Amino acid sequence: MSLSKVQLSEGQLEHHRIWKYVILALVGLFAAKFVQRLRFRSKYKLPGLEPGLPFVGNALQIPRGMKERLQYLSDLRDKHGEMFTLDIGGTRWIFLNSHRVVTDLLDKRAAIYSSRRPTPMSHLATRGRRLLMMPYGDLWRRERNVMHQILNQTQQQIFAPWQDLESKALLYNYLANSDEWYKAHAAFSGSVILAVVFGRRATPDDQDFRASLQATDEYLAMLGPGSSVADIFPFLTQMPYFAKLQPWRWHADELYERTAAEVNTVDASHEREADEGSIYKKEVEGVKELMRLGVQKPCFMTEFLESKADRAFTEEEVLFIAGTLLEAGTDTTRMSLNQIVAAATLWPEWAATTRKHLDRSDYLSAEDVEQLPYIKAVVKESFRWKPSIAEIGSPHSLTRDDEYEGYKFPAGSIFMSNAWLIANDPNEYDQPDRFWPERFLNEDIDKRLSGHVGFGAGRRVCVGYNVGTTNMHIAVARLLYCFDFVSTGQIDMSKPLSIDPEHPPCEVKVTVRSDAHRRLIERECRDAAFEAETGS
Repeated sequence: MSLSKVQLSEGQLEHHRIWKYVILALVGLFAAKFVQRLRFRSKYKLPGLEPGLPFVGNALQIPRGMKERLQYLSDLRDKHGEMFTLDIGGTRWIFLNSHRVVTDLLDKRAAIYSSRRPTPMSHLATRGRRLLMMPYGDLWRRERNVMHQILNQTQQQIFAPWQDLESKALLYNYLANSDEWYKAHAAFSGSVILAVVFGRRATPDDQDFRASLQATDEYLAMLGPGSSVADIFPFLTQMPYFAKLQPWRWHADELYERTAAEVNTVDASHEREADEGSIYKKEVEGVKELMRLGVQKPCFMTEFLESKADRAFTEEEVLFIAGTLLEAGTDTTRMSLNQIVAAATLWPEWAATTRKHLDRSDYLSAEDVEQLPYIKAVVKESFRWKPSIAEIGSPHSLTRDDEYEGYKFPAGSIFMSNAWLIANDPNEYDQPDRFWPERFLNEDIDKRLSGHVGFGAGRRVCVGYNVGTTNMHIAVARLLYCFDFVSTGQIDMSKPLSIDPEHPPCEVKVTVRSDAHRRLIERECRDAAFEAETGS
């Protein structure tokens, strides 16, 4: 036998040994996983556990497209009923498909169903400091408490002037450029929340505010299950070294630096200079400077600073408190107004009924609007009908093991209210596809959270729901008082309306109702719109 043949044989043996170890390791890994699963199933029982793939579970089965994803969830609801479970990267996501189970778990057992388990990317983008995804605990309670004290209905007089001014600008923008009515919605929703939080109005070329809206869209995209490879393999974000060599975290790290990091960085892609600071920091420092000069107008931040509430938080926590409020209200109001326009064309009878109530007044003040039950019902219906932002709600994390109707849930499970399916379920609402405000004309008309899950559920309900509801009351009343809406194309409501602020969500023609209404807008609203153009 030659030496070369002996060497070849030894090389082949070494190769076989390596493969043997690899196979043994894989067998051991699968065996450990199998034993772990047996132990889990002997201890816990989950509803409608959908079969998935090893290690990644159902993560690769969730469609990316909105319409396809909603159909996928609808099919699972039809298959499993009021609850079903998806395994995403080792985390169990339990979807709640009826008001009954949402109320039983997220409301009645809120003490243990109110935490958050942030997705890896959302945690990196905020370092765990954004209230929306913050775990239930002392910091969450302190931040929410101070927000609630300032944003509740007893403080309405602080925000009413801004809401009146911005709704007038909304009417004038409709009149001046009716073909771009959807952009008027974006301008109103953005400027009114900017005014409420920071006491200033947005101008058309307001780069700082546009940067904030862009950051919001980027952050929200990180919240969905399976939105990043790190959601499937969470250990990727725990690697301690060489962050710059971890491409899955680059976007989240950059977003954190851009929005609220205390250090200043250069970001040429967003036209930001190194000495300008982060988006939130610039807004907060601007309020402080105007307060020092004695010319700052009342807003959330003036109340927050004058009450010394900021002393209970770090500088970065203060920045995220402000930024969270700014971003939370912008898209919700804009999309709800888009819903109103679509509904007015698809179901014109309710719009006609609304105008009968509104036409009794020559001009609608904020006080007039709050005395109209039908407007309150219209706004409630807009929060229920075809939800476009949180179509699957926001995640609630269970803090300890719990049992419910024969099921046993492990701590750390994620619970989602399946808002779109609930809103479109005939077992939940009579004629769910119909925009029908009369469904809310009952004894709960003044309970702003009753009858829908538009603001979330349990202790995680949106802290700014009172301000957001009032914004909608005055905007909807004044729009329907002054304008007619007619569809110019087919409106597909089998999926949420597009959330792109630069393109119309549906094809609609807007016309002012009469010359008298035109003169009213020109007389009462021109100055408000002009001030917004100049930032005064």
